[in-house]
Amino acid sequence: MAKERLSMRKIKEVLRLHFEHQQSIRQIAKSCAIARSTIKEYLHRAEEAKVTWPLPPEMDDATLENQLFPPAPLISSEKRQMPSMEYLHRERKRKGVTLQLLWHEYKEANPEGYQYSQFCERYRQWTEKLDLCLRQEYRAGEKLFVDYAGQTIPIQDPLTGGNQEAYLFVATLGSSNYTFAEATLTQNLPSWIQSHIHAFEFFHGVPEILIPDYVPGNIIGVMCLPVLCGVRSVLTVIFRRTSLIWQHNV
Repeated sequence: MAKERLSMRKIKEVLRLHFEHQQSIRQIAKSCAIARSTIKEYLHRAEEAKVTWPLPPEMDDATLENQLFPPAPLISSEKRQMPSMEYLHRERKRKGVTLQLLWHEYKEANPEGYQYSQFCERYRQWTEKLDLCLRQEYRAGEKLFVDYAGQTIPIQDPLTGGNQEAYLFVATLGSSNYTFAEATLTQNLPSWIQSHIHAFEFFHGVPEILIPDYVPGNIIGVMCLPVLCGVRSVLTVIFRRTSLIWQHNV
């Protein structure tokens, strides 16, 4: 937030005490009840603008203010050129890429470019013009989305002090976005099932529907007994994003 500027009357008093009475910054701060850092800034501005005391008779408040606080120089649009919005949108879909990271790359190439807030605002305005997506509505407790996060995380063995990479299991309720997460050393079937059990214990209940992503290796073969199915068959459950596909192999 920008610092509030002092009134021209106070600024003139600071200049008068400094130039006419040769008071120190500490004395001026005590006399005018102004922070010493503010006095230093205004005296520096006066020095840069070559303002002396007493002020010339023709110098009114507006002229003095313009000399002490000149308008910021205009920056050409070429120096503030935003990167392609399509490029930003495409890069954000990559693992580990955030808008802040893209802004840092932009500022390195364009030191006089937009600040982070303006950078984000311009990107937000562009995304609002994209095709609208179908809004999903979820009932409380209806669906639980489960998956492993895209990147591994380092964990430390408390006994040996050694580090190793772990997989992050994440379970999120569709209605509230209430989320459970835990780290596991593998993505194998026992870890996958155990993480589900821990998630159900965390939520104190079981949802109506589980919606998992495809996890390599977690293809479950179930042998149906003839007395139940009438024919010996294998049901292979393949986890896909947002759906369960059952393949019936006789």
